[in-house]
Amino acid sequence: MNSLLCSLALAATVALVAARPQVYSPQAYPTQDKFIPIVRYDNSPPAGPNQAYSFSFETGNGIQVQEQGQAKQVGNEAPVAAQGASAYTSPEGVPITLQWYADETGFHASGAHLPTPPPIPEEIARAIATLPKLVEEPQPIAYSAAPVAPQYYTPTPAPYNRYGRK
Repeated sequence: MNSLLCSLALAATVALVAARPQVYSPQAYPTQDKFIPIVRYDNSPPAGPNQAYSFSFETGNGIQVQEQGQAKQVGNEAPVAAQGASAYTSPEGVPITLQWYADETGFHASGAHLPTPPPIPEEIARAIATLPKLVEEPQPIAYSAAPVAPQYYTPTPAPYNRYGRK
């Protein structure tokens, strides 16, 4: 009887293992295989002494991008100063327009969709204007050309008591 139960348990285990799917098949997600054409493309590669360039393009789904720039002499370096804009429609249907420029001061973007800080309340602005200047101007230090004699101090030893009492 005991060997019969062991045989049945072994057969059930083998059947469960054999019935398990042997190949991993990930769930298929819908993809967008729609081709989006480039309907307009203009490109002027860097040319001339200031390396001026420009390009722009527009896609079939309404994305528009344009950029122009040129090398700008700043000291011994010639960083590129560029400006441009892009426009598209967000998945929620909201038109997004981004204007930007980049130069030696960094990248600066503006657009109605970008967050902006709230205005400073009028009371706080007046308080800031009336605050005294917190940074003090450094005062010139009086300098004496006469040499100062060095001073030497001799340390006095502290009294030592073996038991911590004086």
